[in-house]
Amino acid sequence: MAKTIVVKQIGSPIRRPQIQRQTLIGLGLNKMHKTRELEDTPAVRGMVAKIPHLVEIIEERG
Repeated sequence: MAKTIVVKQIGSPIRRPQIQRQTLIGLGLNKMHKTRELEDTPAVRGMVAKIPHLVEIIEERG
């Protein structure tokens, strides 16, 4: 079973740089308080680390 993390969007992309908006879209988030369960890979962790003010990791599974 692969490890997964649950990521929740807590900040708005309004008035943020374009690269931060694209990172949110890359994670599959685009609306406030939306959650996604993603595979726990270095790439996903790096994307989350780039926008810690917009997302939070709610849960780690596996």
